[in-house]
Formats: sequence, C-alpha cells, structure tokens
Amino acid sequence: MKRFTMMIFSLTAFLLGLIWVVGTGEAVAPPETKTIILADTVHINLDELPTADSEVKNRDSRETLFKEIKKFNQTVYDIKNRYMEDIDTEELINAGIRGMLEGLDRFSVLMEKRSYDQLMESTHGKYEGLGMEIDARDDHIIIVTPMEGSPSYRRGLKSGDQIFEINGQSTFKMTTADAAKLMRGPSGTKVTLKIKREGIANLLEFELERAVIELKSVSYYGIIDGTNVGYIRLSRFAEETSRELVDAITELNGKGIEALIFDLRSNGGGLLQQAVETAELFVPEGKLVVYTKGKYADSERRYYSRRLPLYPDNPLIVLVDEGTASASEIVAGAIQDWDRGVIMGHPTYGKGLVQQIFPVGTDDQVALKLTTAKYYVPSGRCIQKPDKEKKNPAHALFDTDSETEGAADSVVTDTMAVSKKEVYFTNKGRPVYGGGGILPDVEVVRDPYLEPLEINLERQAMFFDFAVKYMASHPDATADIEITDDIIKQFRSYLESKHFNYKTSLEVSLDKIKEIVKEENKDTLFNPAVVAFEDKIKKEKEADFVNSLDYIKRAIKREIVAKINGERGVYENIILKSDPGVVQALDLLRNKTGYSKILQSGEARGQKLE
Repeated sequence: MKRFTMMIFSLTAFLLGLIWVVGTGEAVAPPETKTIILADTVHINLDELPTADSEVKNRDSRETLFKEIKKFNQTVYDIKNRYMEDIDTEELINAGIRGMLEGLDRFSVLMEKRSYDQLMESTHGKYEGLGMEIDARDDHIIIVTPMEGSPSYRRGLKSGDQIFEINGQSTFKMTTADAAKLMRGPSGTKVTLKIKREGIANLLEFELERAVIELKSVSYYGIIDGTNVGYIRLSRFAEETSRELVDAITELNGKGIEALIFDLRSNGGGLLQQAVETAELFVPEGKLVVYTKGKYADSERRYYSRRLPLYPDNPLIVLVDEGTASASEIVAGAIQDWDRGVIMGHPTYGKGLVQQIFPVGTDDQVALKLTTAKYYVPSGRCIQKPDKEKKNPAHALFDTDSETEGAADSVVTDTMAVSKKEVYFTNKGRPVYGGGGILPDVEVVRDPYLEPLEINLERQAMFFDFAVKYMASHPDATADIEITDDIIKQFRSYLESKHFNYKTSLEVSLDKIKEIVKEENKDTLFNPAVVAFEDKIKKEKEADFVNSLDYIKRAIKREIVAKINGERGVYENIILKSDPGVVQALDLLRNKTGYSKILQSGEARGQKLE
C-alpha cells in the first residue's frame, strides 16, 4: 500500500510539473516580465555567437530541456498575443518547428500533407486514377505516356495527346498538380476527357473509369537479344518490390539465363525492408545485409538475409551511378562486400541516413520526417557522405571547411582522393573504401556531356513533339525504323515551323557586350564587329547540328519507338543494344576470366566478415 501511495504521489508530481512547463492548453498569459519599448533603430547581430565567458550549460539535462520548452511556449504566446498584426497560429508553430530543423541534416523536414501523401503513394506503389504521366505544355496538359494496362492505356489514349477538358473544365494554363487532382479519385468512378490529337481536326471525347494504378518497381526485365544474359531494371524500392523481383528472376531462371545484369542506376531508394529482401535474393542465407546505428549504443539494428537466394551462383553485374542512393546503395554494398557480384558504373550518391516519420499534432496535416540513424554495409563502411549531411553549413552538426561548404547537393565523388579514404575489406579480402557511397569495382566509360543544342532540343521537347507528328502521318512505322536523311530533313523543317532557337554561351556573352556598348553610346563604333560576330555564331550553330547528328538520330528513334511499343520497346530496341553500361557489362560477362579475377583478387588476405 505504501508503494502504491508513493506511485500516486510521484505521478501527481510529474503531471503538475508537466502542466507548469507546457501549460494547461488554455491561453494563459505568462508571468509578468520587464519590457522595454524601443523608439530607435538598434542594430542587432543575429549571427552573434556565445562569448567565451558565457555560462556553460548542461545541454543534455532534463532540466534544461523543460526550461527551453517553457521558453518556446512563452515566445509563442508573446508573438501570438502581442505582435502588432494578427498571426496565424498554425503557421507560427510550423515556422518554429522548421527553425528547429534548420540546423539538422537536409533530410529532416516538416512535411505538409501533400508531400506526406506523395511519399506514402511512392512507398505503397499505388494510387487511384487513370494511369498516365502528364506534363503542362503549350498552355494545356499533354499525355507523356499512358501506363501499360491502365484505364488510359486500354481506352486508347496516346503519348502526345493534349487534354483540353477534364469533366468539362478547361485545362488552359492548368498546372499538372491541378490536372492530376481532377483525374484522380475513388476506383470505379468515371471521368470524361476531351482530347486534341495530332492529325485529327475535332476534339475526341473519352469516358474512363478510374482504377487502382500500381506503380511498378521493376521497369523492365528480359533476356538480351542474342545472349543468355538476363537484364532487370529496378527503378525504386516500394512495398511490392521484392515480390516483383521474385517474379522476374523466377521467369528468367526458367528461361535458362547464365548471367544477370541488375540495373540500379538512378534508383533513389525507398523502404529499408525491401532493400534487405532484395539483397537476400542474391547473397547467402544468414549473412548480414546492413546495420544501422543511431544516437545511443543500444540503438544498433542488424538486418540479415533470412532465406536461400533465388539467384545464388551465376555471374552478376550491378549497374550503379551518381543517382543510385539509399536502399540501392545498401543492396550494391551488400553484394560487393560478400563478393557476390561485380559493381559497375560510377560512384554512388552517398545517402546513408535513416529517416522515420512521426505524426505532429492530431489533425494529420503535417508530419515530421526525422533522421534517426546511419546505414552501414557489412564491411563496416558508412554509406553517408559527410558533406551530404548538412542542410545549413552555419549550423551543421559536423565541422566543415570552405572547400566543402557548398557541396551538400553535389553528386560528384572525389575519385582522385581514393588513396586518402579509409580502407575496408570484402569477405574475400578485396579492398573497398569508406567515405560514403559505393565505389564501383569497374568504372564505365562516360557518355560525353550533352551539347547546348542537344540540351535545348530535349528541354523544349522537340524530339517528343516531332515523334507525335511523325507517327500521325506514318502510322505503319515499326520499332526497327532507320532514321534516314529524309527524316532528318523533316525534323529540321519541324524545328523551323516551331521557331526553335537556343543561345550558346558565346551568344550570352555577346548579349552582355551589346548592353555595355549601348550604355556607353558606342553603337556606331562597335556595330560592324557585333554583326560580324553574330554571323560567325550563326555558322557555328549550323555546325552544331552536324556535330550532334548521331545524338539527334538516336533521340528521334527513341521517341518514335516509345510511341510504337512504349517503354519496353525503348529497352529492347535502344537501351539493351547501345547503352554504354549495358554494352560494357556484356563485354565483361563474356570475359569469364576477367570477371572471376575481379572477385578473387583479395583471397590471399583471407578477410572474413561476421
């Protein structure tokens, strides 16, 4: 009884203390404080740091926490009730939370409902709607591609169709977000679209029934033509990822593949559990896949493969690049550390922070996405690159210097400094390097950077729009189409009809010179030279088209093939035949000695992972 009485007393004391700290929930004024009313301009240094003789505080104590919460509570009250204008309470509190997050890593954020819903949609891999990728172009909404098997695909909507009306509402000047909101809705309900199609004068009306649209993780899988090599392209990690991969690998195994290319390029990651389930399709049962470590010693979590691998023995190449991040890096790191396959491509992004979602309040309008730990692959390497942890270098959690302060959003890995990185070892003793990201075992020769002409043709969707027009007048075109000189002539005429133009870096510089000449009233003196320079630039741009002709032909074919056979056609007719990563991977798989040598190169060291 005495123990029970003490428990009641302790609970009561705690609740009274909590009410004292955070208030009862009513708008009660804080204790009176001395105030100073200013009528002059005073410069306050907002970036002032504590002086050396400032009182040293125990920042980790419970007393300090409650004291600071009370300070926050009083500040909110003063701003809300004493500021000269009305302040929205919700905006005020959310701004305060964002301020708390400002000094943390850039992945810790306060998520509004729309962002949260989008994250959940990506995670669950499904939504209810019509199933199409759209874009805002030429003052209307255009269908970039209908998803295979979706209502829009089954009803015959085509890539390049312009949506003029959604349920009677004009799409003129409409944003893609607003259009998507109108087209989405409960499965089984209907929506009416009015479509403008190239080559048809009148608008076409379609009534479509909304359905559950599954966002596939496996974009494509198949056997590369003329080989016994399978290829799987994984675009993200969602709830159904491992199931889709099991189906793909099972089918490819049934067709007798002897090697596999697993493409994780530009895969930004997703669910941790799906990363573990993906890795265990390749690594032996009972092996460590990844572990996480947070703030406290007891926060470490280890994740092991729990089943026999579905693809256990045959050669495996994993393609990675600067867009390979998070869950993708876990998979690539586990495969590399257990010497299960060869990692090929470019250094990965280096996003190795674990986030958890926490509700904020009770109305589901905002949620807190907070980094709680870091990822480590079996060899002990942390995936996270230090310079990617900082949201605001001035309030960073880790020290930095002038050379790295602006690099938080960079995806360029300092491969020149590999010798300075901390060395780890795979299961067979091969050296691998820390410092964040996964360094490939084999680098892939890079495609040359796009020229200004190529960038602007892509940015202004000239290839896409031309393919729509071409297919309207050539409906019998096939996926093995050859881009002839006549098609190139039609493309150039199309560019002229669209008044396509772009500026080179020389033109931008010349524009600045012309402005200065005009400001200095030196037009008469410099105009002849300016005109001559403009003429040279025009000739140079003509040469640009000739120099980029190979790229232009590939891009035109890519878009025409996409109109004919969709994404699958692009993979089978273009990517698997000409992509540098795929081509180089095939060359290595043909060289069995070279492939084996990479994986066996560390055996003499005899290192063994736990």
